[in-house]
Amino acid sequence: MEKNEKVGVPTIQQLLEWSFINSNLKFAEAPSCLIIQMPRFGKDFKLFKKIFPSLELNITDLLEDTPRQCRICGGLAMYECRECYDDPDISAGKIKQFCKTCNAQVHLHPKRLNHKYNPVSLPKDLPDRDWRHGCIPCQKMELFAVLCIETSHYVAFVKYGKDDSAWLFFDSMADRDGGQNGFNIPQVTPCPEVGEYLKMSLDDLHSLDSRRIQGCARRLLCDAYMCMYQSPTMSLYK
Repeated sequence: MEKNEKVGVPTIQQLLEWSFINSNLKFAEAPSCLIIQMPRFGKDFKLFKKIFPSLELNITDLLEDTPRQCRICGGLAMYECRECYDDPDISAGKIKQFCKTCNAQVHLHPKRLNHKYNPVSLPKDLPDRDWRHGCIPCQKMELFAVLCIETSHYVAFVKYGKDDSAWLFFDSMADRDGGQNGFNIPQVTPCPEVGEYLKMSLDDLHSLDSRRIQGCARRLLCDAYMCMYQSPTMSLYK
C-alpha cells in the first residue's frame, strides 16, 4: 500500500477500502470476524504516525453479490468505477458505484470519458422493487479489540461494553517476579480516556502532538498493529 499524502490520519475504513480497491478484491461473503493488519513493518517503519480505529466498519461496498447504493441518487447501483475513487467532485476517497442513469451522467464529463467501469455483482434472486429512500441494507461490523506493539511484546485494548469509555488495557508483561527464572505478571486496567480520543475529529487528531496524548491512548492511536472486528448478526450463525 502506498501512502496517500493528502490524508493526515487515516481511518481503518479508509485503509480497508484502499487495500481492496488497489488489489481489486471483494469479500465472497460477509465475515463474522475480521482481523485487519496495519500498514507497518515492525516498530521502526510505519506508513502513518497515527491511525484512527473506526468503531464501526461498513463493508457493504466490499461484498460480492450484495445490493449497493448509488453514490449519487441512493438507488440500486449497477456499475462500479475504480477510476472515480479519488475524484474530488464525487465524495473523494470513497468507493464509487452508480445506478444506470447516474453512471451515464457521471461519465459524460470530459475527464471521465475514458474511465473503465464494471457491472456490480448482484444476487440472482434480487426482488424487483424501488430501492431508493435508504432501503438498501448495510453490512456493518463493530470494533472489539486492538492489538498493539511498541517494543518487544504485544498489548491489547478490548471493548467490554456499549459505553464510549468501556475500554480495558491488557499487558501480559506489566510486571515481573524474580530474575531469569521468574515469571511475568499480567495486568488488566480500565482506560476510559480512550473513548474521549475516539470522539475527536480526524483534523484534531492530526494536529495533536502524540506526546500530549494521555494515558494508554497514545499506544492505541500510534502503535496499532491489528484491529479486530465482529459482526453482531453474522457471529450468531458462524
